[in-house]
Amino acid sequence: MTFQVGQTFTEVLVEDLKRTQIVQYAGASGDFNALHTDEVYATQIGGFPTVFGHGMLTMAMTGRLITDTLGIANLTRFSGRFTAQVWPGDTLTAKLSVVSVQPEGTKQQVDVTVRTVNQQGAEVFTATASAQV
Repeated sequence: MTFQVGQTFTEVLVEDLKRTQIVQYAGASGDFNALHTDEVYATQIGGFPTVFGHGMLTMAMTGRLITDTLGIANLTRFSGRFTAQVWPGDTLTAKLSVVSVQPEGTKQQVDVTVRTVNQQGAEVFTATASAQV
């Protein structure tokens, strides 16, 4: 695939995030922080309205758009910033934008930005990534 500056790709990452998905991620990652898995702890000790998703869960879901678009084997860099919490019931959508394309031998060096938002349009995660495609 050939990429062009300004090209965009959008994907719904999850619809109606379930607590079960958050707990499954805790098991897969080994991160059993009670803020993510224990309602009483999250509300009474943490002061949050409920449990919330791991930041790395949001990053992983966002990463799927990046690897689906650029190819997992082509990825050379991926970094992100968590900007808001993700709650049970949230629907997350990510938009990837191509910001730079440079010839690199027989390949292209492609740099992208990604913005992940919830159902209200509030940003929850931003990322940058590079790939040689």
